[in-house]
Amino acid sequence: MSSPDLALPATAPAPARVPLWLPALFTLAGTMAMHIFVPALPRAAAELFATPGEMQLTVSLYLLGMAVGQLVYGPLSDRYGRRPVLMGGLVLYTLAGLGAALAPSAGSLIAARLLQALGGCAGLVLGRAIVRDSTEGSEAARRMALMNLLITIGPGLAPIVGAFMNAHLGWRSILFLLSGVGVVTFLFAWRLLPETGPRQVVNRAVLARNYVALLRSPAFLGLALGGSCATTAMYAFVAAAPFIFTTQLGRPATEVGFYLCTLVSGVWIGSILARHLLGRGRIANHRLMLWANFTSFLGALAFLAGALFALSVPLVVAATFVFATGAGIASPLALTMAVSLNPKVIGSASGLYGFSQMAVGGICTALVGLGHDPALATALVLSGAGLTAQLSLRAALRRVGRV
Repeated sequence: MSSPDLALPATAPAPARVPLWLPALFTLAGTMAMHIFVPALPRAAAELFATPGEMQLTVSLYLLGMAVGQLVYGPLSDRYGRRPVLMGGLVLYTLAGLGAALAPSAGSLIAARLLQALGGCAGLVLGRAIVRDSTEGSEAARRMALMNLLITIGPGLAPIVGAFMNAHLGWRSILFLLSGVGVVTFLFAWRLLPETGPRQVVNRAVLARNYVALLRSPAFLGLALGGSCATTAMYAFVAAAPFIFTTQLGRPATEVGFYLCTLVSGVWIGSILARHLLGRGRIANHRLMLWANFTSFLGALAFLAGALFALSVPLVVAATFVFATGAGIASPLALTMAVSLNPKVIGSASGLYGFSQMAVGGICTALVGLGHDPALATALVLSGAGLTAQLSLRAALRRVGRV
């Protein structure tokens, strides 16, 4: 995929070493805001005289903003550098969070949340690009795995924090907190972040050709689709979990959060295993990625068997834990390979990969709403995603001569 049309020659300084907690913090700011507001939706709807559907838009449009925004930040960072583009995104994230906290109506809240997502996704794209800028090969994959481990803290704890703040301080306090996170993150970027990416002398036509080249690359598309199906398909289970556990399995709503924490712990353990196995160097990255995704696929099939014949809480928890563990291993490997295909367009590749992740997550989430059996729908979606990931990743690896 190393086409001469992907970018014009760049003048790149020596890669700057960035402490891993810093890009993890940038990524966390955007992903945390996606989950923390969910527990406050009913209270916000009541105070703003809004329908549940209107309030749900504050989440679904946030996901849309996270997807679309990544297509913009990637090429901009290839042109102007990571640091100024990231700081601009954080300014938008902070101001939009303040606007959301002060929103007088549901419409203004929805608009502010969309702008907040467009700002917050800068950290998601550029956090990954910064890690890849400063490391290569297995070391880059190991750092991606550790960053993946760090940023799962946010989605895991965000609903718990959001529920507590909503109950004791009101729903607006959550949005004020996110705005404060934006201020702190901006200050860290301003004081501690060096420029890590080369500033390429490119124009709009070259940026467009970069994206076209990525979209025409079977290796990149296979890694992007496969990596997304292997990871963000989990959003389907997150969306369906309240209905599966409360409606179908008769468990109280207070237990759902703990079951979802099991899913997050699977990602944690997978990330730890990935870092450990990559550090030993006894298994090639591409083989580890395929085996990890195949493990997730087996977990999804176990879930499907349970949904068809004998659904139970232990089976659902165990099957989704296995799926998440495999995803925790495969995710950093697929991402690292995808953005490493051409070092001249790391930012653009990171943005397009992130768009693919959010798009797949949104599609899988929508699919589980079909039909009248949430568990069966979720199991079918996860199984289909696992199979698609395995086929896509293998096709991509054949293109780069690794299988």
